Amino acid sequence: MEISDDENDGPFENPKEVDHRSTANGMKFIDEVLNGPNERCLDSVRMDKHVFYKLCDILQAKGLLRHTNRIKIEEQLGIFMFITGHNLRTRAIQELFRYSGETISRHFNNVLNAIIAISLEFFQPPGSDIPPKIREDPRFYPYFKDCVGVVDGMHIPVMVGVDEQGPFRNKIGFLSQNVLAACSLDLKFHYVLAGWEGSAPDLRVLNSALTRRNKLQVPEGRYYLLDTKYANMPGFICPYQDATYPLQDCSHPQDAKELFNHRHSLLSSTTDRIFAALKERFPILMSVPPYPLQTQVKLVVATCALHNYIRREKPDDFIFKMYDQENGLQMNDTLPPVEMDQPMMPIENQIPGFDFESEQLESSSRLRDSIAAEIWNDYISDFSTGV
Repeated sequence: MEISDDENDGPFENPKEVDHRSTANGMKFIDEVLNGPNERCLDSVRMDKHVFYKLCDILQAKGLLRHTNRIKIEEQLGIFMFITGHNLRTRAIQELFRYSGETISRHFNNVLNAIIAISLEFFQPPGSDIPPKIREDPRFYPYFKDCVGVVDGMHIPVMVGVDEQGPFRNKIGFLSQNVLAACSLDLKFHYVLAGWEGSAPDLRVLNSALTRRNKLQVPEGRYYLLDTKYANMPGFICPYQDATYPLQDCSHPQDAKELFNHRHSLLSSTTDRIFAALKERFPILMSVPPYPLQTQVKLVVATCALHNYIRREKPDDFIFKMYDQENGLQMNDTLPPVEMDQPMMPIENQIPGFDFESEQLESSSRLRDSIAAEIWNDYISDFSTGV
């Protein structure tokens, strides 16, 4: 005879003594959160009440989560959000929800797998419209009208066995996974690739994203921005490597390359803000969670998917307000930043690991040159006329 979830959801104390009390206390706790002020809900489950309830409805409607006799979907999702949104360990969650460690762990994994199952619905590819951030700013329009976003990597702390640690040890000696993300300019993730070892070169991770079955798609005639640890190539535009980047003060750029790099850096800083917002909402990503590696990889994808879901449902929530503008960026990362790779210079018009023809790379260089020239010509014209 199989044991149902209902029969297996026991409290962490003696069931004969506290079964009803622990269940009541657990539900009372989540009910107090959801029935209290919205500010408490925001702080507790990292999203507004209506956003939380809608997510519960979505997961239930798709058959990914179900109520049990003892733990309703709201409480299951609440357990997951308390763990990821407050970086709490199982013992602390047991004290809050009054369930056994096994029950907490099982529902945590159930919710994680449910979110992964619908994650693709929350990752939307770039649209055909010009991003408002570009269209509405004369510094970027019309020059970057074909830009759809920014691609960059972030290192997330990881826990692996001693025998596996070598490849995961990054350049500064920390164990991490190298996560690649393609981001829109309005702080959404288009695409996320997690699980690569911390020592993996960023260009190799990008190549993997472009060649795997579920690959990063770049719309025809459009491009993403990259920073100097990558290379200028079809579908991607990097800063000039022989000019200052980024410029702290571009009040007097010396030439078209410097001015281009400055405008490029203003747009590409989007990834700093989206990564900061993600880690602010889900501080578990800044720690070393004691889960199997595959679970740690899933956590990155799931939290990015939830970030997108919340951004869609409540774009002005309290965390997004902190990072919507460039001057709101405050990086509170417990993992020191990884030293940047040396600029990737194509060798004899080739990029190692990428199957691009010389003409394709030259065409990409001409595109960047034409954008830089247009920006510079308009800058000189405006400067001369005192605009």
